[in-house]
Amino acid sequence: MAPRGRDIYQLTQMVGKYLNNNQMRTSVVAQVQEALARRQDESVRIERQRRRLERKRMWASRWALAWALVCLFLVVYVAMAFTGMVGPGPDAAMIAGGVAAVAATGALSVRSTRRMVLLKRAREEFDRKHRPPAVAPARPPMPPRDSAAYEPMQRLGEAEDALNQLVRQLAGTDGTPASVPLESVAHAEQTGAEAAQALRAVAAQLAAVELARDHAPPMERGPLIEGVRSLREQLEEGLNGFRSLVAAAGRVVAASSSAGPKQELADATDHLAGLAVALRELSEPR
Repeated sequence: MAPRGRDIYQLTQMVGKYLNNNQMRTSVVAQVQEALARRQDESVRIERQRRRLERKRMWASRWALAWALVCLFLVVYVAMAFTGMVGPGPDAAMIAGGVAAVAATGALSVRSTRRMVLLKRAREEFDRKHRPPAVAPARPPMPPRDSAAYEPMQRLGEAEDALNQLVRQLAGTDGTPASVPLESVAHAEQTGAEAAQALRAVAAQLAAVELARDHAPPMERGPLIEGVRSLREQLEEGLNGFRSLVAAAGRVVAASSSAGPKQELADATDHLAGLAVALRELSEPR
């Protein structure tokens, strides 16, 4: 092939590759835009359904209040008519009509109240199903492998993963019905996060004391060795409390129809909360 022909051939190949890459980028951009549009449409649809449920609940609440007020007014009117305070005197037909009106408005008030309660539950269930997934915060780096805090922190991470999965089951975010009140689930989740933070603070303190022990003169290592041992025991105690909470949550999930383990979950949460307070006090500088 002549030099000029070879140059033209290479230029043609470059242009072809550029056009192919350009078409590929255009296709990828179109796919991304289409996916974003679908996601936005889904978000708009969910928000519209949420607002529709909230409007229905508000109107049911207003109608329940209105019918209750009308019923109360009729009760007062019938009582006044029966005592002769309204009209020429007690009239059986008027009183019977008033009682019938009271019964009708009372039934409508009860019906509206029941509808309001059902719509409120439907709204809570809708919010629970469409709640955006919580992004777990990035965990701090692990202690050195030769540290006495490494193995407890490894077990803590595994226990946190187990608790997060159990919390999703308890709260019904995985499509399962909630087995305990959401307040109890939120309290257990918050307590677990606070306890994990306190345990990691103690682990950092333990690693620092180990570093000081390794660089201290041999005659001055005694108190540091004792400090490492004491901090390691504190880590074990706190980790056992955390795992007890995981075990209690697991028993609730396993026996969701039973009422017994639910109190056990509350007790384990309170116990872990006390341990977390003690661990925070231990890790605070004096």
